[in-house]
Amino acid sequence: MAEKSYYIITHGCQMNVHDSETIAGILESMGFVPSPEERTADLIIINTCSVRETAENKVFTKIGELKKLKRENPDLIIGVGGCIPQQEKVAKRLLERFPHLDFIFGTHNLPELPKILERVFEKHERVLEVWQSEGQIVEGIPVKREPGVRAWVTIMYGCNNFCTYCIVPYVRGRERSRKKEDILQEIRQLVAEGYREVTLLGQNVNSYGKDLKGKPMFAELLADIDKIDGLWRVRFTTSHPRDLTDDVIEVMASSRKICEHLHLPVQAGSNKILKAMHRGYTREYYLNLVEKIRAKIPGVSFTTDIIVGFPGETEEDFEQTLDLVRKVRYDSAFTFVYNKRTGTPAAEMIDQVPEEVKSRRIQELIELQNGISLELNKNEEGNIHEILVEGKSKTDETKLAGRTRTNKLVVFKGSEDLAGKLVKVKITEGKLFHLEGVLV
Repeated sequence: MAEKSYYIITHGCQMNVHDSETIAGILESMGFVPSPEERTADLIIINTCSVRETAENKVFTKIGELKKLKRENPDLIIGVGGCIPQQEKVAKRLLERFPHLDFIFGTHNLPELPKILERVFEKHERVLEVWQSEGQIVEGIPVKREPGVRAWVTIMYGCNNFCTYCIVPYVRGRERSRKKEDILQEIRQLVAEGYREVTLLGQNVNSYGKDLKGKPMFAELLADIDKIDGLWRVRFTTSHPRDLTDDVIEVMASSRKICEHLHLPVQAGSNKILKAMHRGYTREYYLNLVEKIRAKIPGVSFTTDIIVGFPGETEEDFEQTLDLVRKVRYDSAFTFVYNKRTGTPAAEMIDQVPEEVKSRRIQELIELQNGISLELNKNEEGNIHEILVEGKSKTDETKLAGRTRTNKLVVFKGSEDLAGKLVKVKITEGKLFHLEGVLV
């Protein structure tokens, strides 16, 4: 195959972003080169997200827009992968609705991408290849990461929780953990390549190892990662509150490298709604867990996910969510209006909340959380933090940017050769979404 260029369009979570790094690695191992823009590419792959129907609609719109490029360049190959095609009916509908699509693959058969592309490019076939059940984890797949100091490492795939609003178990499959030594070896290699921080990824990292022989637990994996020479920082996401065990908290508290930050999705503050969501814990359990973690890990920061307007949510239920936010005082929160997700139990529930009510509630929640976030960031003024410098700020190229161990973004002036180094920064101003500071 003559040298061809590729362009990847990524939608969705960090898992999808990391999947796109894997797609890029596979393509470059086949001889493809990256294209700076989709217009100049020979191959375009859309890596899709199906967690919300709004995300799915964006993908459908984008596929439609690419029809014009295909008319201008009939040799252009367009493919769709990720979570959306993992829904069998949707995958078939894609192929029927968009005749300019050349191939479709799912989350389970990503390692088969070279064979699929061979059929498309060499045999000129139109391919729909989506495995409906997860296969064995394939190690050694090439990954093309952006240069820098931070890298993502997937430690497990799938989810067994079946929250009633979530499509993930249906499109990502059941929980499957990578072998511990394979994870450790990947991180050692990343360190050898110059990466200094890793974020461990999984739909529920706390469930790591339950499916493996000998059942190495997540705490054991964290303890072993902490011993890797040359690695400075470790983060992980996402933690399910029900499965965050005492041994994980103990390892975090005693570790030199695991950062003092937890993304701990609560989703709602009402026991009635938590039960309807099938979350498996109560607000009392969650608040006690937060207190326990703060007692063991002083200065820990918390971020969360919250859904507003879940079916059956009353004003009293919503007020309980606001009350929980006031009690926990999150550093920041990802807030979402509930949208029906076809294929999930919540989509069929009665007592769907009117859109205007959801809109009012989300604004009230955002206003509350923004006030807390700004106050906490203002409280940082005068404090000195260790910052891992990532490079130039994305919003101000005259400054550098990096993060505290508690995962707060800090912007400050300094020379570019500080990128990849640990520096001390005194916080001069706390803003809503970041901190500003000066080198000390």
